[in-house]
Amino acid sequence: MTNKDRVIFYMTEFDKGEPGLIQHFMKVYEFAHLIAAGENLDADTQEILEVAAILHDIGIRPSLEKYGDASGRHQEEEGPACAQELLKKMNCYPKALIDRVCFLIGHHHTYTAVDGMDYQILIEADFLVNLFEDGSWQSAKETVDTVKKQIFKTKTGIWLLETLFF
Repeated sequence: MTNKDRVIFYMTEFDKGEPGLIQHFMKVYEFAHLIAAGENLDADTQEILEVAAILHDIGIRPSLEKYGDASGRHQEEEGPACAQELLKKMNCYPKALIDRVCFLIGHHHTYTAVDGMDYQILIEADFLVNLFEDGSWQSAKETVDTVKKQIFKTKTGIWLLETLFF
């Protein structure tokens, strides 16, 4: 079993009883993996990205408990500490990877000052899944077009967006 498999099992247990949350992170993880492969991301950055994709919504449950909602801002506030605790407990990832994963989790709903391909791809993968899950692509094609123009930057992410929704 790989370290990423262990993270997936942890998040599945963490989100036990919430199949929508589990399926969401699995889809984001796979889209992140595909975009990274299409963009020829180096192995170290891809590892960071994929761990962040698995854990990106780890702040939802703590946000619901603390604030009564799971807004993007609250997820960004609560998620990094949970992810850091898990990854340190696993004792298989270096500090630099943990720090970057926590940074990405703490910014995955912030679409300005994107500072790396791992960050960009995580945002794109999350958008691909969210557009489908919230159904906005069916009611407002202009929403998808706006997201394409304002958010998506990678060739692979744009291709997936167009293939899925246009």
